[in-house]
Amino acid sequence: MNLDALHAIAVKMVAPGKGILAADESSGTIKKRFDAIKVENTEENRRDYREMLFRTTKAMQEHISGVILFDETIRQKAKDGTTLVSLIEAAGSIPGIKVDAGAKPLPFSPGETITEGLDGLRERFQDYYKLGARFAKWRAVIDIADGIPTYNCISANAQALARYAALAQENGIVPIVEPEVLMDGDHDIQRCEDVTSWVLSEVFEALFVADVALEGIILKPNMIVPGKKCAAQNSVADVAERTVKVLKRHVPSAVPGIAFLSGGQSDEDATAHLSAMNAIGGLPWGLTFSYGRALQAAPQKAWAGKAENVAAGQAAFAHRALMNSLAALGKWSKAEEQKAA
Repeated sequence: MNLDALHAIAVKMVAPGKGILAADESSGTIKKRFDAIKVENTEENRRDYREMLFRTTKAMQEHISGVILFDETIRQKAKDGTTLVSLIEAAGSIPGIKVDAGAKPLPFSPGETITEGLDGLRERFQDYYKLGARFAKWRAVIDIADGIPTYNCISANAQALARYAALAQENGIVPIVEPEVLMDGDHDIQRCEDVTSWVLSEVFEALFVADVALEGIILKPNMIVPGKKCAAQNSVADVAERTVKVLKRHVPSAVPGIAFLSGGQSDEDATAHLSAMNAIGGLPWGLTFSYGRALQAAPQKAWAGKAENVAAGQAAFAHRALMNSLAALGKWSKAEEQKAA
């Protein structure tokens, strides 16, 4: 393991004003997105859509540090024969790859899941490295409901994240460690804070046991928010303050950066919360975004699968990338949102 090389990649992934585009939707997930805009879920349409994003030159060069890809996408070529990986690299962005096989029911733990995909992962990492991937993503899913999460679920997912991260680093790939506490449900913000604190504590303990070098990882956590169905929805300032407090308590300063997932928040909420956190200042790690839907919902709607709408789709993507770039610098505002729009 070349820790200096891993650290350099991780630092580039959280460069000031830049963040990560999560374009790693499985074929099933992107089908739901395409169904909503009445686009057939074919390999060609998936390629055309992602090529549109990766050819949004200004946004990719100035605001996107890395792109998380799905297995299909890292092997695809654009219409002119250029690999999609090459388009990402030409923009100065880093190609990454989703390597987990999804969350499956955890035995004897109703309502809980364990993320699978460790079998054969070393060999897959070696293949992905040859294809150009320099970072990877593995998502653990922790749900909040009556009686859950349990220690069994949190511990099992923390150990899987640690094994994945160690294998990634062994093969020259920076692991994004993603323990997502879901915002589904009616729990309040304090419950989210308590569970997230517990999860982060267990994850970093597992990383320590597995000898994962923290200087060569990126953390991708949820923000501290109430459940979607909770009657009390907290202010932007409250979410920012609670999230920063939890991270300071549980994330060692050796970690180069934290790239948040949007987790079902609206585009603007995800941006506002990130900006408020960065405005607090004095943080030991970079704070940025690793958004999927919060970067893509607008361009998907504008594009709608039509070649004549590519420019509109790219404009929508460039707008969201710029807004989140400002948020990563603590400089986003509603006025900026409206001005750029």
